[in-house]
Amino acid sequence: MPSATHNLVLLLLFIHRLISISTVGLSLPPSPALTLLPSQTLPTAVDFGATTHSLPLAVLRPSSPSDIASLIRSARLSSPPLPISARGHGHSINGQAGASGGIVVAMSGGARRRMSPPVNSMEFGKTYVDVWGGELWIDVLNWTLANGGLAPRSWTDYLYLSVGGTLSNAGISGQAFHYGPQISNVFELDVVTGKGELVTCSQDDNSELFHAVLGGLGQFGIITRARIALEPAPQRVRWIRVLYSNFTSFTRDQEQLISLHGQQRFDYIEGFVIVDEGLINNWRSSFFSPSNPVKISSIGGGGRVLYCLELTKNYHHTSADSIDEEVEGLLRELDFIPASVFTTDLPYVDFLDRVHKSELKLRAKGLWEVPHPWLNLFVPASRIEDFDRGVFRGILGNNTSGPILIYPMNQHRWDERSSVVLPEEDIFYLVAFLRSAVPGSSDLTKSLEYLSDQNRQILKFCESAGIDAKQYLPSHRGRSEWRRHFGPDKWETFQRRKAEFDPSCILGTGQGIFHPSSCPFTSSLLPS
Repeated sequence: MPSATHNLVLLLLFIHRLISISTVGLSLPPSPALTLLPSQTLPTAVDFGATTHSLPLAVLRPSSPSDIASLIRSARLSSPPLPISARGHGHSINGQAGASGGIVVAMSGGARRRMSPPVNSMEFGKTYVDVWGGELWIDVLNWTLANGGLAPRSWTDYLYLSVGGTLSNAGISGQAFHYGPQISNVFELDVVTGKGELVTCSQDDNSELFHAVLGGLGQFGIITRARIALEPAPQRVRWIRVLYSNFTSFTRDQEQLISLHGQQRFDYIEGFVIVDEGLINNWRSSFFSPSNPVKISSIGGGGRVLYCLELTKNYHHTSADSIDEEVEGLLRELDFIPASVFTTDLPYVDFLDRVHKSELKLRAKGLWEVPHPWLNLFVPASRIEDFDRGVFRGILGNNTSGPILIYPMNQHRWDERSSVVLPEEDIFYLVAFLRSAVPGSSDLTKSLEYLSDQNRQILKFCESAGIDAKQYLPSHRGRSEWRRHFGPDKWETFQRRKAEFDPSCILGTGQGIFHPSSCPFTSSLLPS
């Protein structure tokens, strides 16, 4: 039987008739598009999670969607078919963007693509911008601000992520309660399917593919263009933090705030859990002054766990005179610890790019490129207090090794036709354990093994307590776990879409859902 490498060589020779390529060890004219990389130290073999290693045989750096389409069509003809995965900025956590023994499509980096100017559309009734799927959100922001003072409406906390990457998951931050996730703020996509077909899709045209790809974990196609909704960008942000010792008050206030409409509301609502003394100052430490640190003991919370509610109110210079009154009116209705209000004021762009400042500090200390055993859960609001007792006040102990976010969202801001899996309640919480392992640390609670085991304990607790939590940025082992993740109806839809748009199962194999070597759609029998 021919080896995978032999098949790849034949594949490259075939593709050469379709696109310009270069390889190591093949006598083909040099070009930057496709490179055979036998090194064991490939940058595409490890992602931000740094907990898995997935070595591809080659990397495609496409110059156009047709390069990707040609690659996929050729990969399907290989025997066996070769796995293909798109990779943006490499910020997946569990090797989801990997293509072991296959080809990674490097969507970000390389030559910069010129974005088109924003368009005020009569058809959509909105302003939008068309961007390449590998474009980073920070570059989209800078471009739209420079061309009309506009900005996307919904964000992630970290902007150095690719457009296609976040749209393949959902894309959430503290604005999602009002605008919905990023997948609810895109009008149109260009997608190269697992058949190698380049398709334009939207709510009205090829809608099945449109909804499949949004939150689809890279299973149905590679996003090459996205039409992103824009709005006039505010100039400044009033950034507020208040502290709670009572979890019920904390969640009640959050749920009240996300129910507000119109101008009398905050623009961003997140929260985080504080179970150790240093975290309040270290997490997004640009907020607090290092010369004036906040001590948990000085707040008077009376307990080991505190909860921080983080809020913003956007404004323009022309409304600066009224911002204090607006914020004070909203805060007056909340039940936080008295005298625990901390505020700062900064440009809108600086707020959106706040996590990047922490990244630079961690890189300087050698603490950025370390394992990140993150766990992100959607927890139904009806069970969030049980989760608090069992996890925040139970499993975690008194050390977190990183921030723990907790904030609610409104399900009606999400489109149920997308591939994302949500709890079946009107309000649900994101609980994100964004921890970092420190290799070589003498503190065992900072080890990858300890944090990974704690993640397993949290998942086991949810299962035993009957809390129907759903993983965001999910990682499951085997198709049976994925069936349980999706539930019967969603799994049936997901499987049907896979059979339609990627019948050879070559896309997104790093997710561990499907693989060409065991693709169920090559026979007439589908698994139950």
